[in-house]
Amino acid sequence: MTSPIRNTMSQRCGWCGNDPLYVDYHDRVWGRPEYDDQALFEKLCLDGQQAGLSWITILRKQGSYKAAFDQFDAEKIARYDQDRINALMLNRGIIRNRLKIESIIRNARSFLQFREQGESFSQFLWDFVDGHPRQNAPRSLADVPAVTPESEAMSKALKQRGFNFVGPTIVYAFMQATGMVNDHLVNCPAREPCRLLASQNRR
Repeated sequence: MTSPIRNTMSQRCGWCGNDPLYVDYHDRVWGRPEYDDQALFEKLCLDGQQAGLSWITILRKQGSYKAAFDQFDAEKIARYDQDRINALMLNRGIIRNRLKIESIIRNARSFLQFREQGESFSQFLWDFVDGHPRQNAPRSLADVPAVTPESEAMSKALKQRGFNFVGPTIVYAFMQATGMVNDHLVNCPAREPCRLLASQNRR
């Protein structure tokens, strides 16, 4: 993989280290605004799998998750039965935790309720930041919060709609990854591209 950002590694947000997969994720994905319902559903499910683990662990398994869960087709996932759950528990390509596997099924059913009620999942989520990415200005990783009032509110609302593995810390990581907040450090070369995307896609 060749990253579009050519600046030295020391200028990037330090959390991505020097793993090529992690660096590419930082440069191409993290912090870039995402508005697609399906993509947001998939990302929320994957972030839930991260609970108690590092994100790079899930990132390395992302392809396996997509294969195991029918490309995150919510309609198919919602129909998974106990036999399918048992089969997933034998899949070495994913985290073999029954509660986490069942959470994706539960979240798929909750996600489908938005469609059935004619609601936009994307709008529901983006309303917590008034439809436009928050531009923060952290100078070091210590300045980046793990939880915010917005993530606490979103977490509570998602739980009320039937989702699980959506605690406020997981939700804030999700908000960062999908560009609802721009938490790239002020000297990070990925910060400005994310800011420009936010400006272009202002809702």
